[in-house]
Amino acid sequence: MLNPLPPLQTLRAFEATGRLLSMSLAAAELNLTAGAISRQIRVLEDDLGVALFRRMTRRIVLTDEGFAFHQVVSRTLGELSRETERLRSSRGSKRLTISTSVSFASKWLGTRLHRLIARLPDVDLHLEVSDVNIDLGDRRVDAAIRYGTGTYPNTVSERILDETMSPVCSPEYRVRAGGLTVPSDLLGCTLFNEERVLHDDRALPKWEQWFATAGVVGQCRRGPTLSHGSLTIEAAIRGEGVVLGRSVLVADDIAAGRLIELFPDIRLPAGRGYDLVHRPGEHDHPLITVLRGWLRDEVREFLAATGGAKIT
Repeated sequence: MLNPLPPLQTLRAFEATGRLLSMSLAAAELNLTAGAISRQIRVLEDDLGVALFRRMTRRIVLTDEGFAFHQVVSRTLGELSRETERLRSSRGSKRLTISTSVSFASKWLGTRLHRLIARLPDVDLHLEVSDVNIDLGDRRVDAAIRYGTGTYPNTVSERILDETMSPVCSPEYRVRAGGLTVPSDLLGCTLFNEERVLHDDRALPKWEQWFATAGVVGQCRRGPTLSHGSLTIEAAIRGEGVVLGRSVLVADDIAAGRLIELFPDIRLPAGRGYDLVHRPGEHDHPLITVLRGWLRDEVREFLAATGGAKIT
């Protein structure tokens, strides 16, 4: 007799956690608590007899066995999702599935998504959040908003936003650090770093480049390295240090007073931007057309309010 499959809820918890590399983000996506996610993954690991994640101080990463198993689970759940969508489509319902990164979803897209929903009242809108570039060829996702150089194989991309980087911190941290009135003051601060381990984005400007542009010579005090820009921003909001903030991701927090841009006259081009990506031949698809128009309206309003990035 074949061994039974693990419970479906453990596989869903594992898929989301492996995709987001965060139990708290997986919990938010699945409307569970982080403790429930952790317990489900422990049940799955006990059932399989292998560790799926390495628990590190501030983050988790997939083990080799976990990475291989995650590919299978993601593919299988994706096939179930596509077949479900096929059956739903057969009775006439419409659906638009958009993929984007964790940081962009949490710091920019999510708070604006209700206006896209209002434009598509008869469409089921689904947002798939992952720092892995989903293969649009399998048709599980209709379009993606990706962060990169603008070149993505077998797709068509349209740049919607460029980005710069400059130091940001909380107002409270600035006071504790003595005001931070000149760039050299940052040498004594805790400086957070972002390392996007799942993308070829290691060319994002680093603190050394910003200090060189600012004309500062000296050894800076290094801080933690986190895998998502949204995680470094939250650390800055909590007053734990200074972040080389990406202009698009920090704009709303600056506007709300949660963060301060310390030296707005010293900004580095990120060398990356946000692109609307879709399959070839679907530029004029009605849902893609609505999505494109909505994005352009949101970006136009965003730039008018912040002046922080460039629309192309």
